[in-house]
Amino acid sequence: MKIAIASDHGGFELKELIKEYLQKDFKLDVIDFGTNSTEAVDYPDFAFLVADAVCTKKADKGIMIDSIGIASAMVANKFPGIRAAVCNDLYSANSSKAHNNANVLTMGAKLIGIGLAKEIVKVWLETEFEVRHQSRIDKITRIERCFKS
Repeated sequence: MKIAIASDHGGFELKELIKEYLQKDFKLDVIDFGTNSTEAVDYPDFAFLVADAVCTKKADKGIMIDSIGIASAMVANKFPGIRAAVCNDLYSANSSKAHNNANVLTMGAKLIGIGLAKEIVKVWLETEFEVRHQSRIDKITRIERCFKS
């Protein structure tokens, strides 16, 4: 599995730790879209890169870390086929995959530490989509098509 990952300056340090966790513990191929420091940057630029990689199938899933997680999810969810979920707790991580088949995970570095972030990533990666919810995903797809230009 290939994972696209990025962060803004607020999520940089956590991104670096999660990237290492994905590579060492899960043996995943990680595409790091930056940022590469704590110098201020704009989260939309990096959330765009993660969502685009998943949307265009350059990555199977994406992880974006900003300060709270909400802003990056808003950006990513503008892309067709992206179901980005803000998960700053384990229940949301499980539900976003089991019920919504989320393909982009966003987290807030100001809200969670590395221990919880690792647990969230583990739950999110290992939770299987419950096919009984497919009709709801199909409805999301139909709504997306209404706004295609």
